[in-house]
Amino acid sequence: MCSIFGFSSPTLTEEMVKPFFERTKSRGPDQSRMEAAGEGMLCFHRLSIMGLEESGMQPFHLDGDMVVCNGELYGFRPIKAELSKKYSFQSDSDCEIILPLYHEYGLDMFRMLDAEFAMILYDSARDALIAARDPIGIRPLYYGYLEDGSPVFASEAKNLVGLCCEIFPFPPGHYYMDGEFIRYADLTTVGEYNIDPVETVCAEIREKLIAGVEKRLDADAPLGFLLSGGLDSSLVCAISAKLLGRKIRTFAIGMDLDAIDLKYARQAADYIGAEHTEVIMTRQQVLDSLEEVIAMLGTYDITTIRASMGMYLCCKAIHEQTDVRVLMTGEISDELFGYKYTDFAPSAEAFQQEAKKRVDELHMYDVLRADRCISVNSMEARVPFGDLDFVRYVMQIDPQLKLNSYGMGKYLLRKAFADDHILPDEILWRQKAAFSDAVGHSMVDDLKEYAESVYSDEDFAKKHGQYTFAAPFTKESLLYREIFEKYYPGQATMVKDFWMPNKEWEGCDVDDPSARVLSNYGASGE
Repeated sequence: MCSIFGFSSPTLTEEMVKPFFERTKSRGPDQSRMEAAGEGMLCFHRLSIMGLEESGMQPFHLDGDMVVCNGELYGFRPIKAELSKKYSFQSDSDCEIILPLYHEYGLDMFRMLDAEFAMILYDSARDALIAARDPIGIRPLYYGYLEDGSPVFASEAKNLVGLCCEIFPFPPGHYYMDGEFIRYADLTTVGEYNIDPVETVCAEIREKLIAGVEKRLDADAPLGFLLSGGLDSSLVCAISAKLLGRKIRTFAIGMDLDAIDLKYARQAADYIGAEHTEVIMTRQQVLDSLEEVIAMLGTYDITTIRASMGMYLCCKAIHEQTDVRVLMTGEISDELFGYKYTDFAPSAEAFQQEAKKRVDELHMYDVLRADRCISVNSMEARVPFGDLDFVRYVMQIDPQLKLNSYGMGKYLLRKAFADDHILPDEILWRQKAAFSDAVGHSMVDDLKEYAESVYSDEDFAKKHGQYTFAAPFTKESLLYREIFEKYYPGQATMVKDFWMPNKEWEGCDVDDPSARVLSNYGASGE
C-alpha cells in the first residue's frame, strides 16, 4: 500500500498540508515526498512492493506532467516493453508506465488497465488534476472541496478531516476531470447472461480464478497469506501453493476461548504444506483495540467493525513478528457467489440485483476492511477474487445457476475445484461461517456485552435519536457511532448505511447483520 494526496489550490502550503498527509504515513513508511504541481501539490508515502530501488519513488514525471498512484498494474511488463520503443524508464515500478500510457491514449488509458489503483495525475497542458479509481474500489480514494471550491483527493478520509467540510468516497470505476465524474468501467450491469452449461461455467471459473491468483503472486517484497479456514481464503492459499511450487506462509487468528475456524485453517495449511502461524486474541485485546480500529476504518458499520477486530489483530502480529509486506486475502467471493442470506433470494433476478448492489458497494464494507486492517500495519492487500476478468465473468453467469438450489452455498466455486483435490473435501464442501463469528462467537458477544455496560436503556433512548442518518438501532451500533463521530464528525454519509441482509426478503428481516441469526445458519459455526 501507499498513500497519495493531491490538490490544485494556491491557498494551501506544504506546511499546512503536511499534518493532514502524515495521518496515513503507515500506508507508506518507506519514503515520503511532496512536490509542487501547478498551483497545488502531489504527495506520496511509499511502501516499496514493485521496484524497491530509490528510482521507483513517486511522483513520476513526463514532459511537465506528474502522477502519484497507489496501485498494482498487472501484466505491466509487456506494456512497458512496447512503450519502451518510444519512452525511457528509470525504474522497475509498474506505475511508471502511467504517464506514457496517458500520453499515448489519453483518458482511454483507464479502460485499458488491468489493475487495482487510485491515482492523481497532473496534466500540465490543462493545468489541472485528473483523479481515478479502479472499477471495484479495492484501492481507497476520497475527496472533498476547499473553501475556494477546488477539489482535494486523498487515500483516506482521515486525511481530509478538518480540511474539507464534507468528505466523499471517490466512486469506483470513474475518473474526475474538470469538475465531473465520468464512469469508464461498469462490471455489474449485465446486458445479456452467459447461458453455458454448469460444466463449462465451472471450468471458466477455475481458469479465471487461477489466473487472478497467479498475477497477484508477482511481488518484489515478501508474501504472506491470510487463511481463515473458510472456502475463499483456503482456495487462494491452495492455488498459490501449487503455482509457486514451494511452502507458503499462512496466518490465522481466533479467540482464546472458542476459535471456531482455527482448526479448519490448520487442516487446510497442513494439507497444502504451508508454514502456518496461529494468532490468539483475548476479550481484553478486542476491547482495548476497538477505538483504534474504528478510527482506522472510518466507519460505524457493525459487521465491518466486528470483522475487522480479528483481521486487524492478525495483521498487527504479522507486521510486528515477520518481514511480510504483501498479504493475499479471500475477499469478494461472497458478493459474487452469495452469502448465507442470499439462500432466501426470491428469484434469480433478485439474486443478481443483490450481487450487483454488494459489488458496487464493496468499497464501503469488506474491501474497506481489508485495506485498512492491512495498510495500517504497513502491508499491501492483494485480492484475487477482485480480478476484473473474474468479476466480469461471474457477474455474467446466468443467475439461475448461482441460486443455492444445490443444498450448498457457492456451489459453482466449489465444483470448479472439486477435481483438483488441492483442498480436503472437508474444507472445500464445508458450510460457510461468518468471519466475525468464526474467530469465536464470544468476540461478538463480548462487544455486545461491553456496549450494554456503557449505556443504560435510558442513555440509549436519549442518544440514538440524535442521528438522522443511519440511526443506531442497538447499543452496540450506538457505541460504534459515537466513536466514529469523535474521529469523523458529521461524516456519516461516507457510508451508505448499515450492511444488513435484504430485509425485503422473507427470512431476512433480522436485527443483526451476523449470519448466526438466520434460520439456515445450521452447522456453519461448528
